[in-house]
Amino acid sequence: MANNDLILGQSHSLALGQNQTLVLGHNHNLGLTQNHELDLGTGHDHHLGLGQSHDHDLGLGHSHDHELDLGQSHDQEGDVGHSYRHGNNLTTDRKPDHDDHELTLSENNVLVVSENQELDGNLELAVVDNQEMGIDPARDLQQSQVLVSLPPVLQFRNSNPSYELAVGQEFPDVKSCRRALRDTAIALHFEIQTIKSDKTRFTAKCASEGCPWRIHAAKLPGVPTFTIRTIHGTHTCGGLYHLGHQQASVQWVAHSVEQRLRENPNYKPKEILEEIHRVHGITLSYKQAWRGKERIMAAMRGSFEEGYRLLPQYCEQIKQTNPGSIATVYGNPTDSCFQRLFISFQASIYGFLNACRPLLGLDRTFLKSKYLGTLLLATGFDGDGALFPLAFGVVDEETDENWMWFLSELHTLLEIYTENMPRLTILSDRQKGIVDGVEANFPTAFHGFCMRHLSESFRKEFNNTMLVNLLWDAAHALTVIEFEAKILEIEEISQDAAYWIRRIPPRLWATAYFEGTRFGHLTANIVESLNSWLLEASGLPIIQMMECIRRQLMTWFNERRETSMQWTSILVPSAERCVAEALECARTYQVLRANEAEFEVISQEGTNIVDIRNRCCLCRGWQLYGLPCAHAVAALLSCRQNVHRFTESCFTVATYRKAYSQTIHPIPDRSLWKESSHCDPNANKALDVIIHPPKSLKPPGRPRKKRVRAEDRGRAKRVVHCSRCNQTGHFRTTCAAPI
Repeated sequence: MANNDLILGQSHSLALGQNQTLVLGHNHNLGLTQNHELDLGTGHDHHLGLGQSHDHDLGLGHSHDHELDLGQSHDQEGDVGHSYRHGNNLTTDRKPDHDDHELTLSENNVLVVSENQELDGNLELAVVDNQEMGIDPARDLQQSQVLVSLPPVLQFRNSNPSYELAVGQEFPDVKSCRRALRDTAIALHFEIQTIKSDKTRFTAKCASEGCPWRIHAAKLPGVPTFTIRTIHGTHTCGGLYHLGHQQASVQWVAHSVEQRLRENPNYKPKEILEEIHRVHGITLSYKQAWRGKERIMAAMRGSFEEGYRLLPQYCEQIKQTNPGSIATVYGNPTDSCFQRLFISFQASIYGFLNACRPLLGLDRTFLKSKYLGTLLLATGFDGDGALFPLAFGVVDEETDENWMWFLSELHTLLEIYTENMPRLTILSDRQKGIVDGVEANFPTAFHGFCMRHLSESFRKEFNNTMLVNLLWDAAHALTVIEFEAKILEIEEISQDAAYWIRRIPPRLWATAYFEGTRFGHLTANIVESLNSWLLEASGLPIIQMMECIRRQLMTWFNERRETSMQWTSILVPSAERCVAEALECARTYQVLRANEAEFEVISQEGTNIVDIRNRCCLCRGWQLYGLPCAHAVAALLSCRQNVHRFTESCFTVATYRKAYSQTIHPIPDRSLWKESSHCDPNANKALDVIIHPPKSLKPPGRPRKKRVRAEDRGRAKRVVHCSRCNQTGHFRTTCAAPI
């Protein structure tokens, strides 16, 4: 492989990639003609070795600069006959008293050769299996060597006819020209540096140092069209030395995934990153993907600020498209910032007052959007036990004052649509604002605490699964005797827990003491039941969130209306199953009749007295659930009465169909709101109202996306047992009980 010359022509570079070594043996000269460079990247160790007793001439053409560039933070070693200076400059100067050349390293890592040196000797270049470039792999590498390592090219330059630019190519405007050049740079793996960009011209070059590629475009006279005037040179860069790309901006990310997001708004930023890496071969940060998605979503659904600004118009649209509905928005009188929003559809009001159980649950969930806020919910229950949303409120923050306002609006709408206010049973948590609001607005209502909130507070206080389970057993107990037995079991385990429970009046939460009719509902359970779609809606702009809720209600009403039309039974399916189970049990009971209405029913569990005129049983099952219990069914069968006639009317299929007989109508697109408002003078007043976003922004950090159920958390934990005191809730090692 000897006597092979390596000649580098004018304007050419020799670039070595990662783990590639240039080895120069003894008596071999590296001849470079004018304007040639040997580039070595950063981040690698480079060994420069020259033998002691050999002459090495590095000759360069007259008046031309030739550099051997070594990246910073490299280790350079020189053998005998060469000096090392702190400057890391490699300089060869002919001295009058020496035949050899002195090589010194300077800080700029530049190999400089004086102009009076000659080109001679032979140069051999060989590529061996281990990616070394050397004279001969069999030669003794102890003699004069230069070992050089370069950074890797992570994105190689390629060619793609779809993205090639040509002189004379035209674009509608300068933005389109920039966009086309950006897409070309990303597709062909090179970065551009803008030199000049204005309304009439655009000039850019390749950002890689030493690459001659350059492009110039200009505007055609009289039209906004831009055309490429010149493209200088071809790319000499090998590609990009990193995985990102300067032109991969947030706007480019948004443009790349716009179609996918329109098809699937739940497309996650992580999936965006994976697709961009797979299609374009570049790696972006999570924040870029998230911002790109937010930019497209804002264009699709509108901004959060615009949502608050359009609230007055949105309320007018609800009233126009759904006559009889209530939709009001309130702003702060001083700065017009958003405070409250109340919406209730006429179909929901009619169905609740005429066909639902007289039971109302109150709950709330925090908004996950850009601005803080709380969504308040008032929900009824239809005859089949499903949630029947009645009213929604959005407030800037959850306070006692806002709960009082929400319950006042709720009482007003119920008074408007009914002459005789039904005596409601209301379920909620123990928040003071709710308690005071119920007492002020629904003084005759039975107010019970939601067991989910109560058990959660109890768990936080004692953290004992067995105690929590006993608390639920006590809440489900139908009689006072059963309730007190469960409380005694709790007291045997922990007197503090029993004391904590007795501080809360049992008439507010225990079935045995509760005076109202809860139909077996111990929890409001609203937010958890609506979690599947309410969590996603809570992160949208306020109008989009309310539209998501309206569409869900509209779908529910239609689906349940159509489903009920296929039922052929007298009672709804859930009530039919309960009556069928009671009939099965009643066949084994012995019934003794006292008069036309009173019966004595004897079973293995004991004796119960049934009064079919007052629809009550000593077990209290009939009164609490609204359906005849097994004892009542046995008494009714003994006197040949129709069991279905003795159920509450809300459980019949006819009443169920009445609950969903009204329709929740769709609302037109916001682009048509102003046109429809011109016909209504009241709507024009709403257009003059300006609502600004609330002042409170969402705190930093990732919000919790899933609400953990108290019951599920209880089932997941294992009950621990102490072998020292035989109590639960702790181990022997942490036991503090006296022995």
